[in-house]
Amino acid sequence: MREKILSLLREIKGEANFEHSKDFIEDGLIDSFEIVDLVAEIEDAFAIEISGRDILPENFMNLEAIEALVQKYVEEK
Repeated sequence: MREKILSLLREIKGEANFEHSKDFIEDGLIDSFEIVDLVAEIEDAFAIEISGRDILPENFMNLEAIEALVQKYVEEK
């Protein structure tokens, strides 16, 4: 799952070093528009639908947060 998420992040912003950031937003790696793109890519890749209530900066601040969010929806399927 982690590698797939990293792959999706690289598709959106390939030059960013996501593995070494603890806060993608604070570090300027992704912005709100890129989060929207990422949500769409994650939904397609994992066949899930992320609720608008979960599209919050804290759920996309680092790999661990994104992975936890995706895991939650995968388990609910």
